[in-house]
Amino acid sequence: MRSVIVAAFVAFAFTLFFTPIAIKFFRRLKVGQPIRELGPATHQGKQGTPTMGGVVFILATVIAYIAGHVALVLSLPPTPTRPYGPTVTGMVLLGLFVFTGLVGFIDDYLKVRKRNSLGLNERGKLIGLLMAGIGFGVVAMYFPNHEGVTVGSEYVSFVKDVDWLHIGKVGAIVVFAFVVISASNGVNLTDGLDGLATGSSMMVLTAYSVIGFWQYRHVCGDSPTEYCYQVRDPLEIALIAGAAVGALFGFLWWNASPAKIFMGDSGALGLGGLIGGLAMATKTIMLLPILGALFVIVTMSVIIQRISYKSTGRRVFRMAPLQHHFELVGWTEVNIVIRFWIVCGIGVAIGLGFFYADFLAAAG
Repeated sequence: MRSVIVAAFVAFAFTLFFTPIAIKFFRRLKVGQPIRELGPATHQGKQGTPTMGGVVFILATVIAYIAGHVALVLSLPPTPTRPYGPTVTGMVLLGLFVFTGLVGFIDDYLKVRKRNSLGLNERGKLIGLLMAGIGFGVVAMYFPNHEGVTVGSEYVSFVKDVDWLHIGKVGAIVVFAFVVISASNGVNLTDGLDGLATGSSMMVLTAYSVIGFWQYRHVCGDSPTEYCYQVRDPLEIALIAGAAVGALFGFLWWNASPAKIFMGDSGALGLGGLIGGLAMATKTIMLLPILGALFVIVTMSVIIQRISYKSTGRRVFRMAPLQHHFELVGWTEVNIVIRFWIVCGIGVAIGLGFFYADFLAAAG
């Protein structure tokens, strides 16, 4: 637990104190967020606010991961399930965070360079996210530890693997890529209001830090390595998720309304990639839509809007994603953010409830 706390604190301190430096640096480079002309009129006042803030909390998470491992070295002896050095699990999760964030960074860069809100086209984003998902999916499935346990699983999972839903290694890689792409786009679509995606992602990542630590602390046999959950490196999972939460806490100080900096696609796609990876690593794929219920709702609003407009020529919402619909209805930005956070919190609470209920049932 000490390593998780150290990582979270280091990440929090880094983003809290270095985000203002990043704001000044991006302003000097004139890295301002272009605003869509078709968006809500209230957003035009945000024109020129520095973007690419995701770079700060991604870097903070990587640094905090190293600090967490230093804390392990100083406090506890190494074991097969508590390694000191980098692990495949850490490489997969941080790799997804960095590389999906890199796809978003390219998108942000093109927006700033072209001085418009278009950036990387949808096909380009899809290809980039697909490459990241497949690449790290292969690593997750084909690099087992000394006990033969991989980061990914050949089974579809809810709160743990479902034995009769066997999909094989190739199927697992396909599912891995699909989850990464879906989660990345879900967080990206939820972004757009000051602090909305930051606070919502914090809640989901906190849930995964709790799940990872719970999986690490509970054994179901005589051996201390005989976990109740067939999960590889659960402490590593808790450490990375906790570090990301700490980084977002510090970033939220500057991203809350009125935002001094936006996370941009570099942050939103990166967070989605990490959340998708955590779902795979904790064997909770089908639990993710509950924990990330807000992301699902926002994504569905875009899908419904597009289907309705293309098939009937009519719009269901005044504007999609859903948060912009409520802006046009008359809700203030702060009200929307807080109420959406509540929805996200309810999804996280229900998801953790399912996870704990399964544990109680298994423990008798």
